[in-house]
Amino acid sequence: MSDTREIADLAAEIVMRYAAAGWTIASVESCTGGLVAGAITDIAGSSAVFDRGFVTYSNQAKIDLVGVDAAALAAHGAVSETVARQMADGGRRRAGVTVAVSITGIAGPGGGTDAKPVGLVHFACASEAGTRHREERFGDLGRARIRSAAVKTALGMLRDAIAASSASS
Repeated sequence: MSDTREIADLAAEIVMRYAAAGWTIASVESCTGGLVAGAITDIAGSSAVFDRGFVTYSNQAKIDLVGVDAAALAAHGAVSETVARQMADGGRRRAGVTVAVSITGIAGPGGGTDAKPVGLVHFACASEAGTRHREERFGDLGRARIRSAAVKTALGMLRDAIAASSASS
């Protein structure tokens, strides 16, 4: 299955499930630059669930738009678990949504280091149940493939958030 088809199928499933549950979504994106928001809003009916997307490409945008702590950015860097969690928590709080997903990473081709190589992406998904973090090291697949893989991972986290809620109900 192509990445495009897989992303569209995941987004359609999310829109259907979130609409049925009356849940709402926000995305807080850095290295994907709004691609998660775009994937969800490509689906007819997405306006029932998708509230907004924050594109927080710069550190200042992370601070201004979703309240990431400047000290956390200085201590851990933008591509870190701490910042991914703060992005998701801040996005959920500022948008007033049920679930917010965040993505911060290094899509390349440059910008990587030994400690934080190209392809390193941190994700967080914030909901009433708490904030879950995930780290992926996709490798240096090329910018487009890293971004596509990150979108699929973020959509998977949104799917898992509602699935977990349904399972516990």
